[in-house]
Amino acid sequence: MFISIDVNGAVVAADVEARTLLVDFLRQSGLTGTKVGCDTSSCGTCTVLFDGEPIKSCTAFAVQAEGHSVTTIEGVAAGDGSLSTLQQSFIDVHGVQCGFCTPGMVLVATTLLRDDPNPSDREIRKAIAGNMCRCTGYVNIVKAIQLASDSVRTPD
Repeated sequence: MFISIDVNGAVVAADVEARTLLVDFLRQSGLTGTKVGCDTSSCGTCTVLFDGEPIKSCTAFAVQAEGHSVTTIEGVAAGDGSLSTLQQSFIDVHGVQCGFCTPGMVLVATTLLRDDPNPSDREIRKAIAGNMCRCTGYVNIVKAIQLASDSVRTPD
């Protein structure tokens, strides 16, 4: 099947088998920031934004994304390559260890901060609950999201 998907603001088109997973389509398109961690949607490393909402791309077929918008971790940074506030926050407070889970965490946190610019620690933990980190106790990941929240919060 021939599909055309808006990925990070650019059209990506290709012939794919109907059973091609979205994560595989993205990686075959050269966007390797989206990882495959478990193939069962348990870990969240494959999280992307589908029309602005987080999904686990290991359980979506590429053909389902036809005519939709997909944002990967590569699409979070500015066009000039500068990091988003959230990405920089992960670096600043050491919210990254091995980095395997980080793209999914950043994408989930992006939607959290878009919808709630002032989340509590509990709300942050709830938002990232579907994303597993095998290296940390999540403390610095939560701190990174709070730091970004402090930067993007609008004045009352």
